[in-house]
Amino acid sequence: MRRIIVTSALPYANGSIHLGHLVEYLQTDIWARSQKMAGNDCVYICADDSHGTPIMLKAKELGITPEELIKNTYDEHVKDFKDFQIEFDNFHTTHSDENREISERIYLALKDKGDIASKEIEQFYDDEAKMFLPDRFIKGECPKCGAKDQYGDSCEECGATYSSSEIKNPISTVTNTKPITKNTEHVFFKLSSYEKFLKKWMDDNDIQKEIKNKLSEWLSGGLVDWDITRDKPYFGFEIPGLKDKFFYVWLDAPIGYIASHKNYCDKNNQNYLDDWTEGSKTELYHFIGKDIAYFHGLFWPAMLEGAGFRKPDGVFCHGFLTIDGEKMSKSRGTFFNARTYLNHLQPDYLRYYFSSRLTNKIEDIDLNFDDFMARVNSDLVGKIINIGSRCAKFINKDFNDQLSDEIGNDGLLKSVSNKKNEIIDNYEARNYAANMRIISSLSDEVNKYLDEEKPWIKVKDESTKASVQTICSDGINAFRMIMGYLKPVLPEIAVKVENILNCESISWSNIDNCLKKHKINAFEPLITRINKESIEKMKDENMKEEAVAEDTDKITIDDFIKVDLRVAKVINAKELEDSRKLLELEVDLGDETRIIFAGIKKSYTPEQLIGKLVVVIANLKPRKMKFGVSNGMVLATQHDGDIIILQPEKDVAPGSKIS
Repeated sequence: MRRIIVTSALPYANGSIHLGHLVEYLQTDIWARSQKMAGNDCVYICADDSHGTPIMLKAKELGITPEELIKNTYDEHVKDFKDFQIEFDNFHTTHSDENREISERIYLALKDKGDIASKEIEQFYDDEAKMFLPDRFIKGECPKCGAKDQYGDSCEECGATYSSSEIKNPISTVTNTKPITKNTEHVFFKLSSYEKFLKKWMDDNDIQKEIKNKLSEWLSGGLVDWDITRDKPYFGFEIPGLKDKFFYVWLDAPIGYIASHKNYCDKNNQNYLDDWTEGSKTELYHFIGKDIAYFHGLFWPAMLEGAGFRKPDGVFCHGFLTIDGEKMSKSRGTFFNARTYLNHLQPDYLRYYFSSRLTNKIEDIDLNFDDFMARVNSDLVGKIINIGSRCAKFINKDFNDQLSDEIGNDGLLKSVSNKKNEIIDNYEARNYAANMRIISSLSDEVNKYLDEEKPWIKVKDESTKASVQTICSDGINAFRMIMGYLKPVLPEIAVKVENILNCESISWSNIDNCLKKHKINAFEPLITRINKESIEKMKDENMKEEAVAEDTDKITIDDFIKVDLRVAKVINAKELEDSRKLLELEVDLGDETRIIFAGIKKSYTPEQLIGKLVVVIANLKPRKMKFGVSNGMVLATQHDGDIIILQPEKDVAPGSKIS
């Protein structure tokens, strides 16, 4: 029996779980479930990433403490994961006593080894907000390729990483002002002294070729020492021995893996150090997105090595999720939260569909809703589940729930059972799409057998009726194996099948045991087909969510008085090719014209709007979007799914103030 610790990257605690996150958590959950079906001691560990400036600022915006924010988010995350059937053995938080203890332990071990150095640096400072700016709160032009609107630590266009001091024309995203520079003393982890170790670790462990190549590029370019300090104000752990200096979130976030595992071990009377000490026989694997390979492939193993902890045996990266061929984007209506999906569709659908697309390659996968509906309805419902439904019907009705005491088609059942080792190997290798193809092909074989034997005809003839019991028992046994193959993907449906078939929990060791002279229970519906209406309702809800303000707190009359509502005349309108819901409007406000992007494409054509009077918020802060700058907002409402713009009752002059 293998002992395995497996982790997913920690979700950040200032926002909801979305479908892009679920690619990773479902991939890891399926892998861990397959290990458990093999009888391995596999512990699936995760936690909320609960520190950092964004959480501090979000809590301030909401008028609550950071502790209240991360508690609320934790509860939401736990519910979303549970409802998607993601089975963590422990889900914790990085804002915990365990994480503080282990973070300080690792830091002090590195310090004692001489791997921590202090030096004064020049850093961007927002003089209006009175705070030093983390890299992600600075935007500007990439110093490598010149791309605009890039973060202060990396460029999404060319993939370059750099120091925030290198970025051109920097702007603070906190106050939208130009930051100044100030000197401050920070502590650094001497990453540069671990190049030789990292090259060997990378060669000796399970890391995808593409990631090894990327890590090799970074290593060949020379590693620089890593700034692990953030200045007050900051929500996190204060660095031992230093006043008003805090651990950078990326130091204590991966340590959250160890802390969550310690929390698990404490609950189960185990010692976490048995698994995390150098030389431990426990296997350790991280599932992550390709965008954080830098941290997990360089900083994390180097830090573990310096502190005397064991290193990961594998780091498995996946690509991003696109929706109907587009990047996930709120402005394009392609950004779906997990809960929005769950309000309309079953989690089993997405678990199956993602499995049909996931391989061990670092490729983006696309959630195409037409393909999603067709694949689930045709393969899962119409082909796989249908085997159990059509066979159990005859066993329940005509044979008193009793399966045959003999096997009729041994060749068919062997054909299904012979795929077991290949299925197990594919799960181990994270090649789930190959398994879904095998399962689909096996289902075709079984359905073909049933179509050829025609039990619905034979059951009507007394001379052939008895054979129907054997035919359908063969079908039931094949169905049990196929659902066993799908158990890591569809755990709740598999348990329902086990209950219907009145059999023991299916594992890799017993999956090919046939049920003979065995009583089953009445068959019950396992899953319904997806209908187009449910998908459209989900999309409509998503659009409504995007339309509401992020801050839903009630406002005072003083807040409302600040809103400058004016009548505007639409003098030009046009569609934006890359947007599913936005129209570009040019409006006349009497003394000026403005460009406003309005999410009303669903209900209006440009021709319908030209010449109309509309109501706009004239003093809204301009919003920079992919298509340009939107300078205002057109007021609209929704009724029965239609968007209706608000218009003045009387024909008044553009620019007239509404009070």
